[in-house]
Amino acid sequence: MNLQRLAVVLTALVWSFSVHAEVKLDSADELIGSWILTAEAAKLEGEKKALDVVWNFQKDGVLATKSRDTFGRTKSFRVDLKYSVEDGVLRKQSSPGREKYETCSVIEKSSTDMILKCKYLYFFLQKKG
Repeated sequence: MNLQRLAVVLTALVWSFSVHAEVKLDSADELIGSWILTAEAAKLEGEKKALDVVWNFQKDGVLATKSRDTFGRTKSFRVDLKYSVEDGVLRKQSSPGREKYETCSVIEKSSTDMILKCKYLYFFLQKKG
């Protein structure tokens, strides 16, 4: 009975580490296209703040972001940021016009979904069309 319990515990530990293990990106080609940023959260399993943002990773190293502002006067807001993939992680410009970058690790990725862990936030994305 103790061996069975130990096997269950070890299996659960291996599974939990593999679920949240980082995914190494081979190149920026894995990101190219539009992704809908549906939510952000301070913790992976924490409360998520819903967002209405599209991130378009372009081949020229530009991450074109567009958000809808339902409360503001502009109705939409667009910012272009530089990005690259280095050592298996995403490096993206923190703010336009500044050469300050943040590193984001891919926690999970499929053909339709991706979770990024950046310095302070987790970003939950879905591949657009």
